[in-house]
Amino acid sequence: MSDHLLEHVRPYLDRDPAERIAYVRAPRWIGHQVAQRGHERLADLLARPPSLRTQGLMLVGPYANGKTMIAERFAVEHLRRSSEQRLWMIQTREGAGLGHFYGSILQALRAPGGDLHDVNRKAEQLDHLLATLKPRMLIFDEFHNALRGRTRDLEAVFAFLRRIGRQYDISPVLIGEVAIYDFINTTSEMASRFDLFAVPRWQYNEEYLMLLDSLEAVLPLARASDLSDERLARRIFNLSEGLIGEIVAIVTKAVIAAIRSGAERVTKASLDRLHYLPISQRRNTPMREELL
Repeated sequence: MSDHLLEHVRPYLDRDPAERIAYVRAPRWIGHQVAQRGHERLADLLARPPSLRTQGLMLVGPYANGKTMIAERFAVEHLRRSSEQRLWMIQTREGAGLGHFYGSILQALRAPGGDLHDVNRKAEQLDHLLATLKPRMLIFDEFHNALRGRTRDLEAVFAFLRRIGRQYDISPVLIGEVAIYDFINTTSEMASRFDLFAVPRWQYNEEYLMLLDSLEAVLPLARASDLSDERLARRIFNLSEGLIGEIVAIVTKAVIAAIRSGAERVTKASLDRLHYLPISQRRNTPMREELL
């Protein structure tokens, strides 16, 4: 009856509903083809020979599409395999100017940030840390946060990215929305320093159906739902608008509802009962009008 589940998932069918729901809600890695190719690109960049003009990488795509998870998983695997930390992930702060940008890096390196406006002091502190830690890669998540300032602020950030390559042999990885691609390609000089790895919306194809099969195999329902069947797969795809974060959210909500109701499987009718709204439709909904 549980042949549709992976072997390590089947014992969860004997747990109480609260434990099963907690397991369903837990974050999980989905090793789809785009993610695997992303890891290959990051691994190639980390393994490159020393250079005075390092190459960087852009991971660009729409929100809620797994870009951060690809990078975080790569960073975790690196820490597990390597005795020496060679990359750091940085959450780029919102706000214009080098003060905010330097603060993001110092926080990731677990250094005190100090006065936000003392940019020279931050630069000295950062130079000392980079010389000491000798990272080969800095991954800037939500780098589009750094692109909202004045032209001179952006020029200073890009100058810093060029300098860390020349001075410290560091490859920057920029993660975020398509604005990153647009800004990097404003000048040929910056465009020549960054390769692109696109993380586009999913298409309704065999790879998407395989993703649904993978999800069904790790979410403990006693009965098979056949998520990759045309009616269910098409419904999930339309609701998610091709975003993997939304695909996982929809399936997760449907599985939790199936556990609570005792149905133990997802159907098109149970999907409809979720009343799930695609992201593009949430701005002008009757529910929003009730909030005014």
